[in-house]
Amino acid sequence: MTLMVVKTKASHKKTIKRVAVEAGRTKAKKGAHPKTRVANAAAAKKPRIFGMSFASVYPLYVQKAERKGRTKAEVDEVIAWLTGFSGKSLEGAIESKLSFEAFFARAPRFNPKARLVTGVVCGVRVEEVSDPLMRKIRYLDKLVDELARGKKMTDILRQ
Repeated sequence: MTLMVVKTKASHKKTIKRVAVEAGRTKAKKGAHPKTRVANAAAAKKPRIFGMSFASVYPLYVQKAERKGRTKAEVDEVIAWLTGFSGKSLEGAIESKLSFEAFFARAPRFNPKARLVTGVVCGVRVEEVSDPLMRKIRYLDKLVDELARGKKMTDILRQ
């Protein structure tokens, strides 16, 4: 059992209540005001990126590559290599505003060579990410980073 301190306003003065958090449920100590009960969403919450639409992040991938002299077609090629989405299917995924979770779930063919993508993205080693969906998102981030840094396409696509 873990104890967590929650600050609340009761009447006109601040009070501190201790809340016991155990096994996925949150229980307030006896006599605590109902507003002090903490929803257990924090422990079971999925990362926000899972629910974000791929369509909202895709232009940022393209902008990053174009700022470094690469093209939208190269970004599309990297995405196609990783997920199997290419041409019309990629456009369809963007137009339907799929979340990252749905985007990777509906990927026609996730490339088995993706495990060869290693390195650090945002201070996190890609190969050490435990959540499979988060690892796939990090693979895509890493590939776009490599593209923007000017790496050769054959090296990026692990050929």
